[in-house]
Amino acid sequence: MEKLRMHSPDFTEDNIAKLAELFPNCVTESRDEDGTMKKAVDFDQLRQELSTSVVDGPRERYQLNWPGKSEALLTANAPIAKTLRPCLEESVDFETTQNLFIEGDNLDALKLLQETYLNRVKMIYIDPPYNTGKEFIYDDDFKEDTETYFVRSNQKDEVGNRLVANSESNGRFHSDWLSMMYPRIKLAHRLLKEDGVMFISIDDNEFANLKKICDEVFGENNLFAIFQWRRRQRADSRNQTHVSPDHEYVVSYAKSNIAKFKGKNIDTDKYKNPDNDPRGPWASIDLSGLATATQRPNLHYDIVDPITGKVYPPNPNRGWSKSKQNVESMIKEGRILFPKKSSGRPREKKFLKELNSSVTGFSTCLDPSTVGYTTNGTREVSSILFGKYFDFPKPLNLIKLFLTQLTFENDIVLDFFSGSATTAHAVLAINAEDGSSRRHIMVQLPEPCDEKSEAYKAGYKTIAEIGKERIRRAGKKIKEENAGKESIEHLDIGFRVLKVDSSNMKDVFYSPDAVTQDDLFSQSDNIREDRTPEDLLFQVLLDWGVDLSLPITQENIAGKNVFFVDENALAACFETGVSEDFVKELAVRKPIRVVFRDASFDSDSVKINVEQIFKLVSPSTEVKSI
Repeated sequence: MEKLRMHSPDFTEDNIAKLAELFPNCVTESRDEDGTMKKAVDFDQLRQELSTSVVDGPRERYQLNWPGKSEALLTANAPIAKTLRPCLEESVDFETTQNLFIEGDNLDALKLLQETYLNRVKMIYIDPPYNTGKEFIYDDDFKEDTETYFVRSNQKDEVGNRLVANSESNGRFHSDWLSMMYPRIKLAHRLLKEDGVMFISIDDNEFANLKKICDEVFGENNLFAIFQWRRRQRADSRNQTHVSPDHEYVVSYAKSNIAKFKGKNIDTDKYKNPDNDPRGPWASIDLSGLATATQRPNLHYDIVDPITGKVYPPNPNRGWSKSKQNVESMIKEGRILFPKKSSGRPREKKFLKELNSSVTGFSTCLDPSTVGYTTNGTREVSSILFGKYFDFPKPLNLIKLFLTQLTFENDIVLDFFSGSATTAHAVLAINAEDGSSRRHIMVQLPEPCDEKSEAYKAGYKTIAEIGKERIRRAGKKIKEENAGKESIEHLDIGFRVLKVDSSNMKDVFYSPDAVTQDDLFSQSDNIREDRTPEDLLFQVLLDWGVDLSLPITQENIAGKNVFFVDENALAACFETGVSEDFVKELAVRKPIRVVFRDASFDSDSVKINVEQIFKLVSPSTEVKSI
């Protein structure tokens, strides 16, 4: 039942709605004097619609623009003072796995990954909100000043605070979605390898806007492909227009023009040589074309068998695939096969040695029998988690298709809208099939599950929890199903859980001018009290650009606990009371990098002598402190 408005009519809104019916291209989005977004009329465009001549106005140019674009670009480039905190208890095989599950706002996560994974990711797949007005999207606040943003970026996120319902009645309907996607796509673009490709699932609501964003970020020449996928097996009868929107798109852009699919191998077994033709094996190929007589009249002619004199007219809707002159030459060369039965049609004799490539092109029309429907995705999630927790998850085979065509051994695959973690599941499945070691990085906001949902009743409080549990169970199931296979024992089914949080450093580290003389003693240690040595280690890895998935071990040296990353790539000690004897013993190990806490040293003299000791014992070691 609709509710009464309980206020007088808003004639401006009514007038804009009426104009939208007559001139939809004249209704846009703009900011009022308070900075609030609302629907508005483009009066220059309206004047042009009502004029019989060109109306003077702003200089026209081809561009994509919306209210908030400048702020979205600013936030893509703005630094954040945050970190990734490891969560060992939620991880699987934390010490050895090369896979990551990052829990938190994906905008923050993408910024934190820039230093470490710049130009290293081979494939990105995302299934972002489609902006149908029914789901939630990220609400990035671009209106605050730099200082406010800086302060907020040092505070712990409250789950759910950055989510808003983006209903169609909201004046920022498209602008909000564009402002959410734009900085994330820009940051993702930087992570791709030169031959990397980004795949984005989308439907008709924002397809056009998504393509324009990607044209701007990647360059329109780097459009890789637009795949069409039939998501629904049966037509939807609920639509009032009686038109069922059964399709979606997967829009893909490449980092550069060197990216390519592996393609499909041509079946050479069908090439035989039953007549001992000296030109070698051949196959019988259809000679029909695809053009009507109106479209290509030159391809509509009779073919005459020179031996029997029988005439074969063209199909009126298809014609032939080659011109009359070419076919006459091919008849003389014995390249046209005439049928022995009266019901047959002439065909082309195609020789194996004349093929330009051993692979054929890959169709952008995805075959549902190969990639599946959303119902397949639902069953796959239900079979793993024993419950229907997602309405429209993507099927495994859809993601596996892109993985098999684009990725190789050890390639990194990223999904920063990971949801139910279908991408991670697909990576594990493909690795089990071909024995490779592709790595996955999943990013998911800990979006709360509805308390009335099946997921919440089953004990899952957030979407992130569902994704993590699916990866755990999928890995275990894949190993069980492939037991006995030689390579399966080496399959990496683990993942490190890292959670986006405020920096490990106290505010004084970022804003020392704000500390008064009375606070100096309380700020002698610049590390937050609730942080662990593991927390500090991962912030060091981020700052230094060290791979977050490298193996980590711990050793006790002279009574101090020391982290070693990738054997000797990095040594880190965050304990207090560090002496010169300890430093000398550590220097003998000759790590590539070494890091200490600023407040770790026994005395100022020890701190001063650390670099000198390493210069003497291990001059190539880079020494830093936090």
